[in-house]
Amino acid sequence: MVRTRESDVQKVVVVGAGPVGALAALYAAKRGDEVHVYELRDDLRDSSTTPLNFTKSINLALSERGINSMRQAECDGLLEDILRETIPMHARMIHGRRKNNDIYEESQEYDANGRFIRAVDRASLNKRLLDALENMPNVTLHFNYKLTGADFKKRTAWFEEQSYRQKTDHPQNPTQDQAGEPDTKRSKEVAVDFDLLIGADGAHSAVRHHMMKYACVDYTQEYIDTLWCEFQIKPKSLDGSFAVDPNHLHIWPAGSFMFIAIPSLDKSFTCTLFAPASHFSSISEIPEQKLPKFFHKYFPGVSPDLIAPSDLLKQFQENPHLPLISIKCRPYHYKSSVVILGDAAHAMVPFYGQGMNAGLEDVRVLFEILDSQAVYKNYDIAEKKARNKAREEALDVYTTQRAPDAAAINDLALRNYEEMRSSVQSPLYKMRKWMEETLMIYVPSLGWRTQYTRVSFENQRYSEVENAVQRQGRILKGVLVISSLGLGGLGAFGLVRRGYATHLRDSLLRLRR
Repeated sequence: MVRTRESDVQKVVVVGAGPVGALAALYAAKRGDEVHVYELRDDLRDSSTTPLNFTKSINLALSERGINSMRQAECDGLLEDILRETIPMHARMIHGRRKNNDIYEESQEYDANGRFIRAVDRASLNKRLLDALENMPNVTLHFNYKLTGADFKKRTAWFEEQSYRQKTDHPQNPTQDQAGEPDTKRSKEVAVDFDLLIGADGAHSAVRHHMMKYACVDYTQEYIDTLWCEFQIKPKSLDGSFAVDPNHLHIWPAGSFMFIAIPSLDKSFTCTLFAPASHFSSISEIPEQKLPKFFHKYFPGVSPDLIAPSDLLKQFQENPHLPLISIKCRPYHYKSSVVILGDAAHAMVPFYGQGMNAGLEDVRVLFEILDSQAVYKNYDIAEKKARNKAREEALDVYTTQRAPDAAAINDLALRNYEEMRSSVQSPLYKMRKWMEETLMIYVPSLGWRTQYTRVSFENQRYSEVENAVQRQGRILKGVLVISSLGLGGLGAFGLVRRGYATHLRDSLLRLRR
């Protein structure tokens, strides 16, 4: 039975203390809610806490949507502190080998106006958010608590406290418990009441699992035929500097797979091999022979230049080979009592660098809608039903608005994998990129922007981005036809630069008429 409180303050329970859950808790706390955050793992600020995927997280790409969402939290100094611990990445650096066997590097700027994304360490970002929460009097953090059940009609959740024995208890007789495993014999369950429960507990969300017992949720998940394995490029041994340019996201495209490297603050690079499962299986048969040949053939300059062969082999064998999951579901809520955000609602592949950014944007959009639906106006205790009704209407608006946007970026992320692993080397891709950027710079009145600009440097809804880009694609096809006729074929394209913007503008105006 739900316990009543002699207050009109909402009690918000957030499940998951990652970046999305922490930001959601911060938004709720800033609005005066009583906030409790429950996390399955130990304190995420402790470097000994094991990530859920049992490996160091891929370095994250922080872009405008995530930055704007943290800015709107209006927490003094938070965003500035986070941005100080990021590394600007102005462009992609494409690595390859020419037909004459020469190794080359080609920089491709992300944005014609010089905007950039930022490499950020997930643990550092999480620490800043949790520190901000810990300093708020109306927030309580609960670590080592597992959600075991929820009644979203009575608004009660049950958490099992995960007990851990100290590793030093019996140094001569180590056990699983001493290795950091839960001691289930000492676990106890606690009942927690709430007005609103926010699920930000990842792709394998317990909140979503329990919500599906109440709401009619359409749910799909897909594992793409790609595994990923993490590697590291160490700083230069002589002076401790970056081994390659730190202001780029480095890509070694190989058609159906790729290798990438993202800079870290310690002057290393966190690298990831993305490839079909069949490639991993083949290499794993005789890794000491096949792995060096594989990297030499497809990722020129990586080993032995950046990663010693012995380190390459060790990392491949010791680091897990993990799958990539894509999840879509709808609705994101049940009545007025629960809502899911981030990967719990829309896990996506990492190829657009938007997973975290989309999750942080979920928080901003949710609370903007809660504000617009007057959930945070002054209610007295007798008006609890009115507030619940306002919250239910707000959550319904949230699902209606956000689900199409999440589905759109989910699809865009899948398609961007093909661009990163293959298209970035295509003359057609480069030509279209140049045309779109030329229009954006020299004919701004047309409102033309590249897909990457719309996704990474603006806050336009993802579904609107997808529609706009599809429309631009149709127009560009028409322009190319006119261009080929007016300029004697596309072979003239490379010979015409600044003046071609006028021709593109006139062609577009004719099509629009």
